[in-house]
Amino acid sequence: MLKKIAVMAALALALSPAAAHADWLFTPNIGGGFGGDASGREHLTYGASIGWMGAGIIGWEADLGYTPEFFEGDDDDPDFLNTGDSNVTTLMGNVLVGIPVGGQTGGGVRPYVVGGAGLMKSRVEDADGLFDVDNNDFGINVGAGVFGFMTDNVGFRGDLRYFRGFGEDTGNDQIDLDLGDMDFWRGTVGVTFRW
Repeated sequence: MLKKIAVMAALALALSPAAAHADWLFTPNIGGGFGGDASGREHLTYGASIGWMGAGIIGWEADLGYTPEFFEGDDDDPDFLNTGDSNVTTLMGNVLVGIPVGGQTGGGVRPYVVGGAGLMKSRVEDADGLFDVDNNDFGINVGAGVFGFMTDNVGFRGDLRYFRGFGEDTGNDQIDLDLGDMDFWRGTVGVTFRW
């Protein structure tokens, strides 16, 4: 029975129409957050993005990033993936603009610029737990990077972005579109899966 299913799946794959010239991209990543409000040192950050690039140069992505211990300055913490009490989470919807060099199949590179907006959630809690501040702010990000593919389906991605929050709520039920004080840079690398 299992052999029949495998043969039917292989036949369906072989007879399926050629893929359109568009790519879905999924990239788990790891890197560092630095500069701005990152307490004067680099902080581990990790996350993932999923997106789509068309046959032309325009695409989109949803990007999620998490930086534990963002507001803390202790370099001696042995917990590598600490989901600690002071952290920053970003969830951004972005537009990608990138030119495929070498085509959209097989090996090739695609340098790109990226920009968008979304949620910047920050949490700060002191060591004794006496105060706990959670902020959900609107923010923006801009950056650039490059995809490099060795095969049709697997490649690497390097990315550098700047994140900036908008101003604090003024309490008058109006949207404040002034740039706020919260900002930092994020550099990441990851393996990209393309289909």
